[in-house]
Amino acid sequence: MDYKEYSDSELYSMVCEANEDAKDLLYGKYKYIIDIVVKKYIYAARKLGVEYNDLYQEGLVGFADALNCYDEKKNVQLSTFISLCVDRRLQNTILKAGRFKNKILLDSLSLDHEYGEQQIPLREMIKDQKNSDPLLGITKQEEFDELYMEIKKELSTQEFEVYELMIHGLRYHDIALVLNKTPKQVDNTIQRIKNKIRAILGKVQ
Repeated sequence: MDYKEYSDSELYSMVCEANEDAKDLLYGKYKYIIDIVVKKYIYAARKLGVEYNDLYQEGLVGFADALNCYDEKKNVQLSTFISLCVDRRLQNTILKAGRFKNKILLDSLSLDHEYGEQQIPLREMIKDQKNSDPLLGITKQEEFDELYMEIKKELSTQEFEVYELMIHGLRYHDIALVLNKTPKQVDNTIQRIKNKIRAILGKVQ
């Protein structure tokens, strides 16, 4: 069997029928996602004394979780769902290590995470030049949550997939790899996302 001979939908259907070969094919196809996400957490893991092999094993558990919980009806690519599940699993692993709580993202926008080749924080990418902080008037977690839901409503399915991968720390080229797109396509999508977020922030200020 070769995964190139089957679509993700066909392989997933076989996995649901307890076909171990299909599961192995999906692992072979998407192993690179685990490698990308594990790399993101290696530095923190080392600081906390978490061994690479243990971290990778948790990535495999996240991969298995993705296959167990995936729902084709939600119109999300399997590769995207795998990436998110692996990321959440590894994030929880780091948090449980004990000394990473102060590294939790300030809010669901991950405004201080750096994106792109110039490593520019999203806070800087979306801010209005007339205003030093686009979230100056937003102070409560409930308001952050409402803003996140507003962003989700305004973005297209494709844009929200890219946005979700962005706020989970993946870079342009990694996002392109996960979604099987060119970096230029991802960059264009991110430009649209930034414009929509600016418009949303303009409403709440």
